[in-house]
Amino acid sequence: MLISEIFYSIQGEGQWTGLPNIFIRTAGCNLRCTYCDTTYAYNSKKEINISQLLKKIAHYPCKYVTITGGEPLLQLDLNDFLKKLIEKDYHINIETNGSISIKKYLHEKIMFSLDIKCPSSKMQSEMCFDNLSDISDKDQIKFIIENRIDYEYAKTILTQYKPNGTIFFQQTWGASPQPLAEWILSDGLQVKLGIQLHKIIWGNNKRK
Repeated sequence: MLISEIFYSIQGEGQWTGLPNIFIRTAGCNLRCTYCDTTYAYNSKKEINISQLLKKIAHYPCKYVTITGGEPLLQLDLNDFLKKLIEKDYHINIETNGSISIKKYLHEKIMFSLDIKCPSSKMQSEMCFDNLSDISDKDQIKFIIENRIDYEYAKTILTQYKPNGTIFFQQTWGASPQPLAEWILSDGLQVKLGIQLHKIIWGNNKRK
């Protein structure tokens, strides 16, 4: 697999917020979101085989693994790696940008963290909306919200597709989440306000 980095830290987003996680950041991405905070993963890469990966993560005192990117679903041997992680009883979270079908990776022991890109990303036309039919209650969907246009777009997607899973509305980093919180309350939306805990702890330049 093409890997940008492997590290051990606190999960800062989603249902696992606050939990220690082993992060495996794959290299390469097919999207170019305007607010991307991991652009170094586009080209920073090292080829590591599955056996080596398993040995590296075995050193950490943790059974929670988040596979992120870049875009993990671009990795041709991802399925083989997932099978090995499942055999070793790891809890698995795959963070995907929403542009590639998740269907062939679905498994009861894998949680998907699915992004749905809003207009401010400039990538909303690249979404694979069929994924919203495959998401289950154990999974999560994340909308990055920069402004009111993004917020209204996210509401439209939820109304149209009515997906399962936990829904997060997350303010782009650097802006106050207060307006977003007030919009959610005003509209009575049953979504969670996402806060990037790792950036609150360590700042914008620190990995999760």
